[in-house]
Amino acid sequence: MHALTLLIVSLLVFALAYRFYAKFIITKVLVIDARRPTPAHTLRDGNDYHPTNKYVLFGHHFAAIAGAGPLVGPVLAAQFGYLPGYLWILIGAVLGGAVHDTVILFASVRMKGQSLTRLARKHISPTAGLATGCAILFIVITALAGLALVVVNALNESSWATFTIAMTIPAALCMSLYMYKVRPGRIMEASIIGVTLVILGVVVGEPLSKTSFGSLFLFSKESLSVILPIYGFIASTLPVWLLLCPRDYLSSYMKIGTILLLVLGICAVDPVIRMPAFTPFIHGGGPIIPGPVWPFVCITIACGAISGFHSLVSSGTTPKMINSESDIRFIGYGAMLTEAVVSIMALIAATVMLPGDYFAINLSPDVFSTLGFTTTNLKELEKLTGETLAGRPGGAVSLAAGMSLILSSIKGMKHLMGYWYHFAIMFEALFVLTTVDTGTRVARYILQEMVKLVNPRMGRGNWLPGIILSSAVISFSWGYLVYNGDISAIWPMFGVSNQLLAALALFVGTIFIQKHTGKWRYGLITFLPALFMLVTTFVAGIDNIMNNYLPKHTFQGKLNAVLTGVMLALVIIIFVESIRKSVSLLSKGNSRAHLANSGRMRVGR
Repeated sequence: MHALTLLIVSLLVFALAYRFYAKFIITKVLVIDARRPTPAHTLRDGNDYHPTNKYVLFGHHFAAIAGAGPLVGPVLAAQFGYLPGYLWILIGAVLGGAVHDTVILFASVRMKGQSLTRLARKHISPTAGLATGCAILFIVITALAGLALVVVNALNESSWATFTIAMTIPAALCMSLYMYKVRPGRIMEASIIGVTLVILGVVVGEPLSKTSFGSLFLFSKESLSVILPIYGFIASTLPVWLLLCPRDYLSSYMKIGTILLLVLGICAVDPVIRMPAFTPFIHGGGPIIPGPVWPFVCITIACGAISGFHSLVSSGTTPKMINSESDIRFIGYGAMLTEAVVSIMALIAATVMLPGDYFAINLSPDVFSTLGFTTTNLKELEKLTGETLAGRPGGAVSLAAGMSLILSSIKGMKHLMGYWYHFAIMFEALFVLTTVDTGTRVARYILQEMVKLVNPRMGRGNWLPGIILSSAVISFSWGYLVYNGDISAIWPMFGVSNQLLAALALFVGTIFIQKHTGKWRYGLITFLPALFMLVTTFVAGIDNIMNNYLPKHTFQGKLNAVLTGVMLALVIIIFVESIRKSVSLLSKGNSRAHLANSGRMRVGR
């Protein structure tokens, strides 16, 4: 199988889905109204609520939802072969993830930009709202800590990557001040300034890293573990138009630009997929993912197909900045499909390597020696990249190696493989960091909404002490986990929790559609994916408890089992509440129809 074939098929599928299925959802199910004022206008406060150009907001939204999941997940899932992950990305993104993001974004816009917790409380029940709030806070803090650890590991002792990413902050500030204060509305001029500064950071960063000035950006893991939460706090506290949105927008240029470069590389080289369609590990017992292909391929590849974390962004920062409801299709459905393309690229990058080389990178030497594989090109890869690649699990290194292998195969690029490898590592860190800062702000919103029930002033979005205190609590919580490294012990739980959150959001979307349209059949576009995700993640959660956590006979294993059990219980509560609400709505609808028919019969007589 050739990589170009997989790429072309996926692009055609996504294009058709956007053209027809997304249009059906927007025009027939949700029925957007471009003339209806959005919360960005009706509640404009210059801090969280701010009308934003749709291209800038697309950049922010894409950068916020596209974290480690679409990059690392497909790489790890390549253990099963290239086909299971490929099919899940196509089907999951079109029928699940993009629908999930679009419906929740629309629902939040119609509810003044309120969070998923408030949506669940209003459209399902107060019980469902409380369960949703507890589930979300737990998931988002563990997610932020896990994502931040990826950034820490990527930037650790890497001055080039750190300098380039640091440059996006002044670039974003310059862009926002130019666009909103110096020459308001001149988005193209501001973009040119910002993108130029980011490119300078990439180009200048490499030679600077070899000088004494570059040593100023050489940080240890401990230092980065403190710096990142401080940055998250600042990004969560400052007005959204000043730093967060323009920085994410600028980062999206580098993200999408790198992916387009990889697409061009695949078109130019047309590499052969070396991993088989299916490996013997589809039945379970794999060295990277111990479970069978179902349900674990759906858990491992989260953000690239469907991710509950997206619902936090779609009901967090983005709905507060939507300029017009007509932008929802482009931002909600379009950004998810763009992320799915990223996942396809990551899967291709992982599978162009020979199986022996792939497993040697993603496993410890002791485990690799038990598989019976031999390496073929690994020594040459290590020589060309100037790095030790063997025994570096986690997916990030093998992805960078695969990307550099493709790009360096372009004619005349062979000698630049080391450059491409380090560029890919920096690209991965940037990809994840934009999710961390937005996630911190979203978690602050959720915490404020929950505290508002006890102290209304703390929940006000324009009360600075409340903003500072809630931002500090969230930043400290995930920063503490990063600094102590405790999150690595519960990271396997995040995959299940994240997908449970997706099921939860889809159930909320089902009830919203049912109430919004009055037609139960339209609710099937979210109910069927929700049911699939509930069953899938429930099976994976039970499997993790019985076969992964409890057999370890450790305190951490028992804690993981308890926390996973709590998450399963919370989602079951929401599922039951959703079914009960749905039946109630159907009963009311049937009663009204019966009364209407009776009235017509009496008139006829």
